[in-house]
Amino acid sequence: MRWLVLSLMVCFSGPVWAEEAKPLAEDPVVEARLKHLAVELRCLVCQNQTLADSNAPLAEDLRREVREMLAKNMSDQEVIDFLVARYGDFVLYRPPLKATTTLLWVGPFVLLTIGATALVVTLRRRARKVVDVPVTDEEQRRVEQLLAEGGKRS
Repeated sequence: MRWLVLSLMVCFSGPVWAEEAKPLAEDPVVEARLKHLAVELRCLVCQNQTLADSNAPLAEDLRREVREMLAKNMSDQEVIDFLVARYGDFVLYRPPLKATTTLLWVGPFVLLTIGATALVVTLRRRARKVVDVPVTDEEQRRVEQLLAEGGKRS
């Protein structure tokens, strides 16, 4: 019984020693600015994640680079301008609306419109192909006969 109690104490004592994760930057203000910027920047590998969400090695490198720039007292806009100059508007999670990014902003709506139009056209064509074929008296009698036979078998 003692061994059971002792082993349970050892198993459940882990959370007692747990501590809060230490920030990667020495300065908490720099770390807060990094978190704010990382949400606004896109991971260049994952493409559908922010720099803050990605665990890709390139994302870690970019976070480290941004942290170093912030430690050198560069403003947030200077950091963003540097990254845009280096990687293009694609590095921004919400790229600005300009001639080169119009397709990013308008493309989903264009595709949605094309898809909806194709669906409507297809449904209308299909509706025109459906023709009501009248049932002859002989076919009606045959159906009634089959239904009557089916009811007797049950």
